[in-house]
Amino acid sequence: MENKSSPVESVDRALLLVLAMRDDGPLSVKAAAQLLDVAPSTAHRLLTALAFRGFAAQGHDRTYRQGPELSGNAPQAISTQKLRQHAQSALVRLQGTVGETVQVMVLNGGNIQFVEGVESARTLRVAKRVGDMMPAFVSSGGKAMLARLTNAELEELYRSGLPPWATGKTTTVASLKRLMTKVRRDGYGTSFEETEQGVVGLGVSINDADGRPVAAVTTATPSIRFNRSAMPQHIEALQLAATEIMEKLRGG
Repeated sequence: MENKSSPVESVDRALLLVLAMRDDGPLSVKAAAQLLDVAPSTAHRLLTALAFRGFAAQGHDRTYRQGPELSGNAPQAISTQKLRQHAQSALVRLQGTVGETVQVMVLNGGNIQFVEGVESARTLRVAKRVGDMMPAFVSSGGKAMLARLTNAELEELYRSGLPPWATGKTTTVASLKRLMTKVRRDGYGTSFEETEQGVVGLGVSINDADGRPVAAVTTATPSIRFNRSAMPQHIEALQLAATEIMEKLRGG
């Protein structure tokens, strides 16, 4: 390779890592730092940025290899229209089971965006949202999706810190990472009056074949009516709905 100086050094370094992963296989942070003659922290930051955009992927041994954007296995983007279409019947069944407002949402950067919902018929109910956005770390569905990301991806996603939210309880990236450990273990997210006062949410992530979050499905219950003893039933219904939606997306 001809030795030329790059006009954008950080981009050049990232591209050198991409070429190394393509030609030589997985890279550790230490090996990447040696290759670039930089500090390990710099190499880690570059690899994390590549992973965030799908150009690298971290394995269980903590080395980095070519990501789906380079290997040809990148998942196809799912349109809002397609998600709404394939989620509708599952949402109707879910709402009939739990009796509360149910919704489906997607990640949009560090936020969630509501895509579709079915409102409860009860007089006291949580109104469904469509198109609205809020920080993912205050929403039960947002937490469920964030838990499918690595800690490095969370750090990259919120590299400027967590934005303030009036009723939010998680305020730092460090506390978010600790919370995600619990959500990964439980398999679902909760929001006890974090999106807004008076609302309790439960959420389950809808994942692709590689376990990456595609969307999330949630229940929203007025806190005055929320019964913790009903949580197992609601979580089971959410998991069934998430599976049904993903199967329809794959088949559709």
